[in-house]
Amino acid sequence: MNAKHSVSSQPFVDPDDGPEWTDDQIARAEFAIGSNVIRPAQGTLTRGPGRPKQADAKQVVTLRLEPSLIEAYKDGGGDWRARMAEAIRKASGRH
Repeated sequence: MNAKHSVSSQPFVDPDDGPEWTDDQIARAEFAIGSNVIRPAQGTLTRGPGRPKQADAKQVVTLRLEPSLIEAYKDGGGDWRARMAEAIRKASGRH
């Protein structure tokens, strides 16, 4: 009989063959019983990707404007968003 043998793309790795955890890794790891977290992860395990947040970082907002106003800024060339932000800054007295 011509039976096909399944071929795994990656060899099986027994989880018992993994390296032992260090005391530092255990101290930083999350401790949970079932889905109840007793102690959240600490240290580098909780650091997110990317740079640290700036105190004055820009925020994303939703603003509904007339299409003609947006087109007028786009037709002005360059970075229309920066020019619009500058106009709002001037109108608010923060320039």
